Amino acid sequence: MPYAEVGGGVRLAYQSQGDGFPLLLLAGQSNNHHWWDGVREDFHGSHRTITFDYRGTGDSDKPDIPYSTRGFADDAIAVLDAAGIDRADVYGTSMGGRVAQWIAAEYPGRVRALVLGCTSPGARHGVDRGNDIRRLLADPATAQQTLLDLMYTPDWLARTTGPYQTLGDPGMPSYAQRRHLIASHRHDAWDVLPTIAAPTLVVHGADDRFNPVANAPLIAERIPGARLELIPGARHAYFEEFRSTASPLVRDFLAAAIA
Repeated sequence: MPYAEVGGGVRLAYQSQGDGFPLLLLAGQSNNHHWWDGVREDFHGSHRTITFDYRGTGDSDKPDIPYSTRGFADDAIAVLDAAGIDRADVYGTSMGGRVAQWIAAEYPGRVRALVLGCTSPGARHGVDRGNDIRRLLADPATAQQTLLDLMYTPDWLARTTGPYQTLGDPGMPSYAQRRHLIASHRHDAWDVLPTIAAPTLVVHGADDRFNPVANAPLIAERIPGARLELIPGARHAYFEEFRSTASPLVRDFLAAAIA
């Protein structure tokens, strides 16, 4: 498995599949590259997909030091460097969308087109999930089922048995989970969103309560020329359950963005 090395000797495991223009896929909080299992192949007709395990997850190192979405963006650039990629399309979902905001704002020459899925501008201006959901997620007796219900519709859960790759990396140490939570919670890219110059698609499940759908228009209105698409009936893991809608939507956007 290839690795990128960043400051302090931290090694980040990354994965490359397919052929074509590079597409960097960024997973959600406390998740590794398996977040994209079964979906990344939807892009292999036009793209080479690149994923990596955030520090604290998967086969990457797990230093017990502060993490941040801005720092994860720097890590992502180190991965692109290690893979020999000068420029890529970037598609981030959930916390990965927060990371993608920093990549596009701070490394504009590295991003050809940008997709921000089920994400938030963070902190001061973002719309947070309700306290009722927070309580259910904090209770070990209800957390797993609550997370499943926030990710997927009842119909999907009735028809599938998993494994569900969006529920967190089971191998993460508890300190790394806490550091991911803090990094996502402290994200605030509001001031830099207007500087993003890459063609941008903002996509969100219309029934997302985990990362409330109200965040989507906030981001789209903040980024010049951004396009907003809501997927009816979809919850947080729209890209997986509604892949027959979401993947073509993203593919067509990326194709049109560089036509």
